[in-house]
Amino acid sequence: MQSYDVDVAIIGAGIAGIAAAYYLATEHKRTRLLILDMGQPMALTSAASGENYRNWWPHPTMTALTDTSISLMEDIARRTNNRFHMTRRGYVLATRRPRPEDLIRQLDASYGTAPAGTIRIHESANARYEPPVSADWEAAPGGVDVLLDRELIRRHFPYFDPDIATILHVRRAGDISGQQLGQYMLEEIRAAGGRFRQARVTAIRSDGRFTLETEANGAREIVRADVIINAAGPFAAHVSALHGESLPIINVLQQKIAFPDQQGAISRQMPFSIDLDGQSIEWTPEEREALATDPNLARFLEPMPGNIHCRPDGGERGTWIKLGWAYNSTPSAPMLEPPLDPNFPEIVLRGASRLHPRLKPYIAAMPRERIHYGGYYPMTGENWPLIGPAKTPGVFLITALSGYGTMAACAAGDMCARWVAGAAPSTLARQLSFERYEDEGLMAGAAGTAHRGHL
Repeated sequence: MQSYDVDVAIIGAGIAGIAAAYYLATEHKRTRLLILDMGQPMALTSAASGENYRNWWPHPTMTALTDTSISLMEDIARRTNNRFHMTRRGYVLATRRPRPEDLIRQLDASYGTAPAGTIRIHESANARYEPPVSADWEAAPGGVDVLLDRELIRRHFPYFDPDIATILHVRRAGDISGQQLGQYMLEEIRAAGGRFRQARVTAIRSDGRFTLETEANGAREIVRADVIINAAGPFAAHVSALHGESLPIINVLQQKIAFPDQQGAISRQMPFSIDLDGQSIEWTPEEREALATDPNLARFLEPMPGNIHCRPDGGERGTWIKLGWAYNSTPSAPMLEPPLDPNFPEIVLRGASRLHPRLKPYIAAMPRERIHYGGYYPMTGENWPLIGPAKTPGVFLITALSGYGTMAACAAGDMCARWVAGAAPSTLARQLSFERYEDEGLMAGAAGTAHRGHL
């Protein structure tokens, strides 16, 4: 029977587990580590990532987390000649509401401690607004631009629904290749002496150290470790149950599609765009009648939530686009092969066509060369991650990175590695650990800004 003896066993080889191992190995020289996963690295949820990032959230804690993560990604981009293709055209949040004061207040709350000029309000057609013509992350402006003039919006975003009255353009935002980032980290981990093993953890015992029983290729194996990091994504609660602990996490399946934009409907320079407004999908009377007779489809006749998103994929020379709509809110048990709804491609395309009218021809002629995929969003009630010590001594968590795992992975991995290495945790680290639940004021504010749509 094969056995391993390590300092740290990381359960989960998604971007979160890999990032924790990377910072342990490179920053804290903890190289006797073993990453375990049922599948290959960067699979399952990490493989279904939208590969986007942004530093704007309604709560400053999450803004600080992603701001830190972006800085760490920038460090890696500089060292690797931008191996993971970091771009920065920003996030565009569009609404048909003129001057939405609630959204502007959220910007103030999120960027409240930032220098003057971080939030730039543009109220006339002649306003000095820098459009996202370049993807260069080093040359892009920071902060956020708020466009409140329809003529200004039409000039720079002529492809949007003409009814759009307000645009929030978050500038420290863009996309990356999450797979390339994960691969780079794995290479550095292996170079430092860390290892990966494809195996399923079946039992966890503790006698001062941990004994993990695993199964690999039908054979039983044993891993002895001083410390466990639970980075099992949607299976984190299952792993915790193996050592007698529960986690306040649910899993929600979300889906996306990608297809070649053969008609050139989407500008290759368009930023990641989000339609904030809810909508009722347009159906013909005949379609409505048919949908009403099917209990599984009738819900698409009702008003739908907002936050549908679209972006070009593959850079300026690419031809593909990605669409996503996190309208599902029903928790479900995670599966290695998520059950995808065959109706989703048409639903998301119809919804996206409201902000992007040039997509409408695809509704009747969906490209055959398309990819329909999905992954689970493991989330806490306030939709913040859990990073730091579990209630079981010697176990650490890096989990519940609901839909923002790629963008937050570097900061979350660094934070988890610091907890494991015994470095003094920052205030932010405590806010993202179990300690936060002892702070009623913090949790009240977190609950008031929890959202799932901008993911």
